[in-house]
Amino acid sequence: MIFGRKKQNAKEEAVETVEVAEEASVDEEAPKAEEAPELSEPEAQARAWDDEFDREEGPFDIAEVDLEADEDDVTRLDLGSIIVTPFEGMTIQLQVNRDTNVVQSILVGDGESGLEVAAFAGPTKSSMIPEIREEIIKATAQQQGQIAVSQGPFGSELRRALPVKDPNGNAATHLSRTWMVSGPGWLLRGVLLGKATFEPENEDAQVALFEFFSNIVVRRGTAPVAPGSLLPMKVPEAEG
Repeated sequence: MIFGRKKQNAKEEAVETVEVAEEASVDEEAPKAEEAPELSEPEAQARAWDDEFDREEGPFDIAEVDLEADEDDVTRLDLGSIIVTPFEGMTIQLQVNRDTNVVQSILVGDGESGLEVAAFAGPTKSSMIPEIREEIIKATAQQQGQIAVSQGPFGSELRRALPVKDPNGNAATHLSRTWMVSGPGWLLRGVLLGKATFEPENEDAQVALFEFFSNIVVRRGTAPVAPGSLLPMKVPEAEG
C-alpha cells in the first residue's frame, strides 16, 4: 500500500440486540422459515475463498484512505469513480461507450499482459459476487466456452476460455481471468488478459497488474444508483 489508511474511530461498536419472539401457543403453528437452496460444491468453495479475503491491503474505499497524508511524491490519475496509481511503463486506454460517450472502463497494460477495470454500484451490506459469478458461468456455457473457478489473489477468480475467430477467420480461443472485489456500496471488476492469463501461476507476469488493482481507490459517491449499474469514469487528470 502506498498511501496512509485513515485511523479508525476509538468509539466502541454498539452491541447489536434482537428481540426474541414469544413461543407460539399450542393452537398457533409458527411459520416455517424458507430453506436456503443448497449450494453446489464449486460455489460453496468459491464463497469460502471470497470470505477468506479481506481488503486490508486493497482495493480501497475513498473513506478508508487519506490521500493527502502521503509524504511521497506519488502520481495518481483521478477517473471520478476510481483513483488509480500508474506504474512504470504502464499503458492506458479508455473504453468509451460510443452511444453515450461515457468512459465505462479502462484497459491498462505492461507490454505482455492487460487488465480491464470497471466499477459498479453494489449493495451496502452484502455482495453481488455470487450473482455475477452465476451470470458469467451461464453466459460462458451459452457461448460454448469453458470456465473454472479457482482461488486467486482477491478471493475466487474465474478462468474462461471462449471460442473465437482470429483475424483470418480461423478458430481460436480467447482466455481471460476475472477478479471481483466488493466494497461498501460498490463492486470492482478486473479482467486479466495476455501472458498473465496464459501463465496463471507465473507471479512475475501479473505482479504489476496485481499491485495496480490492489491500489485502486473507489469513489462510490452519494447519489442513489441501482446495484449492478456502471459507475462511469471521466478522463483522468494527473495528480502530484
